[in-house]
Amino acid sequence: MKDNANELQIETLVHSWASAVRKRDIEKIIANHSGDIIMFDVPEPFQSIGIEAYKDTWRAFFEFTEPGVFDIQDLKIFADDKIAFCIATMKCSEKNNSGNFKSLKFRLTIGLIKTGNHWTIVHEHHSVPAT
Repeated sequence: MKDNANELQIETLVHSWASAVRKRDIEKIIANHSGDIIMFDVPEPFQSIGIEAYKDTWRAFFEFTEPGVFDIQDLKIFADDKIAFCIATMKCSEKNNSGNFKSLKFRLTIGLIKTGNHWTIVHEHHSVPAT
């Protein structure tokens, strides 16, 4: 369990977001995201700015990934009373060239700001190691 209320709120938010991705529920995926979110992603586009562009990245992601697989392997949260970031290792499953699914491990960084008592995701960065 996290040792402070901010970390606990963020942990709950991140797990809810991952659950929404597994369920492919776009509205719940974006529920705690800023309208002007900036995201760097593994597949194109390299950078997405704004909530509509962010939604589009998930629609594309769902085309080549196995439903129900989007798992947080390890999550670390660093937070004060106004700003926070999380780092995580994650796992999803992608289609290979023969149409079968294979496991894909990736890294996640999330930046958040707090307004009132609500945390909002303002930045996401998904990456895989270079090959």
